[in-house]
Amino acid sequence: MKFLTEYRNSEWVKQSLSAIEKATTKRWNIMEICGGQTHSLVKNGLLELLPENIGMIHGPGCPVCVTPASLIDKAVSLMEQDVVLCSFGDMLRVPGSEKSLLEAKAEGGRLQMLYSPLEAVQLAKENPDKQIVFFAVGFETTAPSNALSVVQSSKLGLDNFSLLVSQVLVIPAMESILDDPYCNVNAFLGAGHVCSITGYKDYRPLAEKYKVPIVVSGFEPAELLLAIHRVVLQLEQGRHEVENCYERIVCVDGNAHAKKIMEEVFETGAQEWRGIGIIPDSGLVIKEKYKNFDAVKKFSLKDSKKHIKNQCVAGEILRGVKKPKECPEFGKNCNPSHPLGAPMVSSEGACAAYYNYV
Repeated sequence: MKFLTEYRNSEWVKQSLSAIEKATTKRWNIMEICGGQTHSLVKNGLLELLPENIGMIHGPGCPVCVTPASLIDKAVSLMEQDVVLCSFGDMLRVPGSEKSLLEAKAEGGRLQMLYSPLEAVQLAKENPDKQIVFFAVGFETTAPSNALSVVQSSKLGLDNFSLLVSQVLVIPAMESILDDPYCNVNAFLGAGHVCSITGYKDYRPLAEKYKVPIVVSGFEPAELLLAIHRVVLQLEQGRHEVENCYERIVCVDGNAHAKKIMEEVFETGAQEWRGIGIIPDSGLVIKEKYKNFDAVKKFSLKDSKKHIKNQCVAGEILRGVKKPKECPEFGKNCNPSHPLGAPMVSSEGACAAYYNYV
């Protein structure tokens, strides 16, 4: 299978591991931002194969994991108002302060699992007597399709469609991590799928400001190890540049059409991140032009003042301060069948990856 088996070639993997070993003379901590990269590193046993001096730190790049409980609470509130809430399947079991979307459905709430926001637009078109809200969650990767759903609904004149938005941005999150006094990150693997939309040009000021190498990576074993090798070479040579090791997907300027539709509907604003708090300008919010499609304004949703009461350390895991097994609840009271935190729910969550493969 082209572009899959090639990047799982055992000889390529061995060569990259040998090159990393030869290049490494000091202890280096590298954060992979994307949850998909975390999953691949853990699933393929790469963490055990890397030299002892290379520490991989798992970042907040799982959109399900960073969606705050307050947004889940708002989604549940909509379901209790007899609104049809539409969502991707990976959000259904994420805990809110009191219940998940699936638990709210069991209590009579109206929940529809979909694979695209455009399906929700079609549902609104076919059911003009029902209010349809799509839970728009994700990084820059999902933002274009969510923006397109708003543009399409506007063209169709639908007044029964809206978005509950939890769109987050990578670069402000990276900057927040680097500003943390407990940060021990020396370099980053850039999120490949995000960069396929945004490109990687905007990472250059970050690399220069904090003197950290950033290497955009794919998700297969050979791709990840190639990117790690490039990072190590930069660190050992005292360089801090932005490189692209995912050239089959990513270009410097990204996808112009996707960025245009995002800019039409969204603008940057403050965003709450689960376990981290509010990061300025780290989210996308619906512009005034399309305010009628903003579910928070449309239904006058208020911020929840409730807090989850358990020992989950999701925030510290998402900031790279702790590893999943350092959580006292990991594998005990918290498991995929009974998750206390979002990182145990999502297939891209660090806790779920460790539970399944370590």
